[in-house]
Amino acid sequence: MKLAIGSISSVNPTKSFKSYVEACGSLLKACSNPNSVKQGKSLHGHAIKMGISSHRFIEIKLLIMYLNFKRSADVDKIFKQIDGFDLVAWNCMISSYVQMGRLDDARRLFDEMPHRNTVSWTTLIAGFMKFGRVDDAVRCFDTNLFQNVVSWTAMISGFVQNGLNINALELFHRMRELGVAPNEITFTCVVRACVNVGDFGLGKSILGLIVKTGFDCNLSVCNSLITLHLRMGEVDLARRVFNGMEERDVVSWTAILDVYVEMGELIEARRIFNEMPERNDVSWSTMIARYSQSGDAEESLKLFDMMLRHGFKPNVSCFSSVLSASASLEDLKLGMNVHAHVIKVGIEDNVFIGSPLIDMYGKCGKTDDGCRIFNLIPEKNVVCWNSMVAGYCYNAQFEEAKELFERIPTRNTISWNALITGYVQNELCEEVFEVFDNMLASGAMPNGSTFSSVLRACASLASLEKGKNLHGKIVKLGIQFEVFMGTALTDMYAKAGDVESSKRVFDQMPEKNEISWTAMIQGLADNGLAEDSLVRFEEMLETGVNPSELMFLAVLFACSHCGFVNKGLQYFESMETIYGIKPRGRHYTCVVDLLARAGHLSEAEEFIRAMPFQSEANAWAALLSACSIYGNDVIGERTAGKLWEMEKDNSAIYILLSNIYASAGRWSDVSRVRRLMRDKGLKKCGGCSWVEVRNQVHTFYAGEESHPESAEIYWILDLLMSEMIISK
Repeated sequence: MKLAIGSISSVNPTKSFKSYVEACGSLLKACSNPNSVKQGKSLHGHAIKMGISSHRFIEIKLLIMYLNFKRSADVDKIFKQIDGFDLVAWNCMISSYVQMGRLDDARRLFDEMPHRNTVSWTTLIAGFMKFGRVDDAVRCFDTNLFQNVVSWTAMISGFVQNGLNINALELFHRMRELGVAPNEITFTCVVRACVNVGDFGLGKSILGLIVKTGFDCNLSVCNSLITLHLRMGEVDLARRVFNGMEERDVVSWTAILDVYVEMGELIEARRIFNEMPERNDVSWSTMIARYSQSGDAEESLKLFDMMLRHGFKPNVSCFSSVLSASASLEDLKLGMNVHAHVIKVGIEDNVFIGSPLIDMYGKCGKTDDGCRIFNLIPEKNVVCWNSMVAGYCYNAQFEEAKELFERIPTRNTISWNALITGYVQNELCEEVFEVFDNMLASGAMPNGSTFSSVLRACASLASLEKGKNLHGKIVKLGIQFEVFMGTALTDMYAKAGDVESSKRVFDQMPEKNEISWTAMIQGLADNGLAEDSLVRFEEMLETGVNPSELMFLAVLFACSHCGFVNKGLQYFESMETIYGIKPRGRHYTCVVDLLARAGHLSEAEEFIRAMPFQSEANAWAALLSACSIYGNDVIGERTAGKLWEMEKDNSAIYILLSNIYASAGRWSDVSRVRRLMRDKGLKKCGGCSWVEVRNQVHTFYAGEESHPESAEIYWILDLLMSEMIISK
């Protein structure tokens, strides 16, 4: 550019004035970007020096250049210098005023024009629509003498931009009645309006018109058709449009990416994403959000890091997804780094960023930081309030949670759920029922998540009566056949010991997922029906459902309690070889229990020592318990020694070892172990049991007399003992 400016300065304009002016005009056009202000002003100075700055062609180029520079003082100066009326200059000025939002100045200039063309009218109409002045745009359009496809399209596009999709479709119908032929932009806007209002019947009709008029190969029209087919549920048609496109842009690729994301085909979506020749903010944000929502927080964060390194700027939606991923990983350092980006962008007090920030700090145990964010948000919505309540509950700060809950201006179901879920997670089941009763009394409508949480509380207390009452409410609402709800009911009945009801609910479920099967298989195993549990597992495999890590725990537990050693070992081996699931510590512990219960104590000990990682204390505890049953004091001593290294103050270890010595008649060792317990101040943990009477749960600990009717209870127990002795 410097060389070009230097060379034109040395040219003699008298030899070919027309060529000289055209060359200067071309250079001024090339300088019309914000990074070329210095060169542009230099050229302007040269034009003044050579006496051509007042040439109409040069004046227009200078005007456009300074408009692009957004130097309003220079623009006004040049515009005033233009002798007489020039339509192009006036249209440029109107366009400039519109871009700056100075609509009244644009309208004043428009009204002063001696004559106008299509550009004048369309620019003003589009400007009014851009800034939401729809009524002004309509009035301008109605008085427009140059109504052609451009002005009609500006109106249709403006209606869509302002969410007035029905108006856009009605205007399109009027346009067709008057015989005005649509162009590619018209069709793109109309298809988008059909998608927005969900009028897929009209969308199909417009598709026929698009094909008839030959716009079915146009890039922007095809992009809008992909979205239309996707929203109609016609995924194959969306893919067919994409595959048939001769030309594709980033919008095309992002649209087809959205198809696979909507279908939940994350692997295929990632393949499309990797193949994209060009990506934009939307495509990055789409993939990051989908990974976050599907539970793969680590991949979501990797993509976010790649996005930043590629120079893309995240939007509010993207930041929200990344913060959710950080919260699920409880990664405070990462969450704070994302927060720093948010502050840098200047959207920390944005209500849609505030909620995930509060959630992230709550999950990471920093409720004070979450509260600071909460207080920064000027206009809080109910999501912000709910996030803060949930954060307090997650950290067992129930006083703060309840106080904030009472201050929520307008509560919704999620507000109540936040409190209920917090109590469930902290096993405060009685409080769960109290909050649920208050929720019903307030007139709030419980949803599936509410019932699921309260059913978990029923399951924890084995409260069958409360569970049945909830089941009745669920049936009344008609949501008993939802997978989520059926699974919760199956689990509740199984944990309450009502296996028949659990099986009945499970069998009536029209659709089952792996979590449903796990609840049934685990429930049968826990209730001593281990063989039935394994039958259900085989039945599940026949349906094509792949087992999960949790399900294998239930299966190994069932094999252990049935004594099916070989079968259990086969299932354990199949985890990695057939299903690609790497066994975790709990799976190894189940195998130890399987071997130990069957009396294979040496094999169990060898299996523990051969584990590829540090074994759980529970694995050694399972072996020690079996040693107590089988009276193997040699392995028992070694096992107890290992457990002492891991859990020095666990009284159960001393009790089990004492029992092993007692079985072997080693009374001096029994006394030594009991003395060690006394020296350490350890006591055997008392047993606990509970019973539900008239919808109230009564809890009892061994040897305690805190129950208000304990005297009568012990009297009945003595009476029963007497009856048992007499009958014996």
